[in-house]
Amino acid sequence: MNSHPQLEVLIINCGSSSLKYAWLDVGSGIAKAKGLAERIGEAGANIRLDLGGTVIEKAIPGADHGAALRELVDLCWSTGAVPANLCAVGHRVVHGGEYFREPCLVDAGVITKIEACAELAPLHNPANALGIRIAMERFPTLPHVAVFDTAFHQTMPKRAYIYGVPYTWYTQFMARRYGFHGTSHQFVANEAARLLGRPIDDCQLVTAHLGNGCSVCAVRNGQSVETSMGLTPSEGLVMGTRSGDIDPNLTEFIAGKTGKSSHEITEMINRKSGLLGISELSNDMRTLVAAAHAGHEQAALAIDVFCYRLARHVLGMCAGLDRIDALVFTGGIGEHCVEVRAKTLQYLAFLRPEIDDARNAAHGRESHGWITRDHAAGLVALVVPTNEEWMIGRFALQHCEKLGRDGAAK
Repeated sequence: MNSHPQLEVLIINCGSSSLKYAWLDVGSGIAKAKGLAERIGEAGANIRLDLGGTVIEKAIPGADHGAALRELVDLCWSTGAVPANLCAVGHRVVHGGEYFREPCLVDAGVITKIEACAELAPLHNPANALGIRIAMERFPTLPHVAVFDTAFHQTMPKRAYIYGVPYTWYTQFMARRYGFHGTSHQFVANEAARLLGRPIDDCQLVTAHLGNGCSVCAVRNGQSVETSMGLTPSEGLVMGTRSGDIDPNLTEFIAGKTGKSSHEITEMINRKSGLLGISELSNDMRTLVAAAHAGHEQAALAIDVFCYRLARHVLGMCAGLDRIDALVFTGGIGEHCVEVRAKTLQYLAFLRPEIDDARNAAHGRESHGWITRDHAAGLVALVVPTNEEWMIGRFALQHCEKLGRDGAAK
């Protein structure tokens, strides 16, 4: 990678109601410019372009993903923000089903398969596919590379991804556990191996990506062998607004009590549950920590449930490993919340972690990521900032090198 330190990649991430993109120097991992479109499809839709200090904003009322991306790209061209050394476009795609085990160069067949996975990720894959089409329209001479959230977990053995339901649900409807946050888990696993001084192919880790969406992953010798999310991102840990694991009969039970439809209850499980649902205050961990310190009992309960369930899932990940070389915290909560890391490690007393309070308070920044004591016999815990954009950029550049081209925006 470092042989081309000046090459830049455009990273595009189309969410359900937002669109992010960045011009990334792949050698350094530094974003030279960032763009954001929010409230897509609404009257208040707008775009924001940050050129490293100079910020440009523009209202785009009612714009869909396609119109928003066109506006952003056109704004970049008009301001001279498109780098001359742009060599590729990397796209985050949420769901790749069983079609994609690794990042791939985009062609018509790839787009068709991304769209075929739309029923597995109806809020994201259509937007991802549209973003790819518009970007290929705007940058027709550049290679476009799709990087899938689910791809890293395609190394899970069947025993880890098959549900205990009629097998025909899998063979006919692709109903199985897929996992998400794969790009983040892969990035931090490699960084953790480097910090531990071990080759990634001789390293066994549990990585915990904790943000508004949360998941844990067992990484054995560089490969995902188990993860907490399933068919959709709702399975697993308690999250910002998602419930995580629940009894599947809960939907019918609540429907009978409230008269709500299964769709309405599913929406509540995804958008009104988790930290928000328990606390009845916020899905933001920073708000909950402050409220808990001020005596808010439900905020304290939400944090306690979050950490306990996280610890329980970490122990569950160990079934896929022979040993655990480190537990790795990442994501907005994992990287910045002292209380969550400390409480989670308390619930992992079985693994005998020896937390260093000073290191934890500094988020591991002054101790090469370590928040446990040196030479302790128990569980090693690290904080490793994730960088999914850089990972996508590196994958895109790899495909450029395979094509034997340096690329340049035309």
